[in-house]
Amino acid sequence: MAMSKIRKGDHVIVLTGKDRGKQSSILKVLDNHKVLVENVNIVKKHVKANPNKGEPGGIVPREMPVDISNIAIYNPTTGRADRVGFKVLEDGRKVRVFKSNGEVVDV
Repeated sequence: MAMSKIRKGDHVIVLTGKDRGKQSSILKVLDNHKVLVENVNIVKKHVKANPNKGEPGGIVPREMPVDISNIAIYNPTTGRADRVGFKVLEDGRKVRVFKSNGEVVDV
C-alpha cells in the first residue's frame, strides 16, 4: 500500500491562485492528483431543482478541486508551509516527517 504525503484531515496552506495564503483542512483526496480543501476554490454552481429527491434549485456555492501541487502541509512548529518525507521508526512503523525539522506529522 502506497502512503500519500497529503491525507484527509491534514492542515494545509494554499500556495498559488486566488486563495493564496489561506489555511484550511483537506476534505477529500481525489484520484487525479487533486484535493478538496475546505472553503478554498469556492465557485457558484447552478443547480437544477430535483423534485423527486426534494432538492431545491438555485446557485449553490461549493468547493472545487485544487491541484495537489498548489498546496503544502502546514508545520505548526515553524508556522510555515513545509514539505513531507517518510521515515521508518525503530518499531517498524512508517511515518510522515516534516523536511525542515524532521518532526513526525501528527495525524
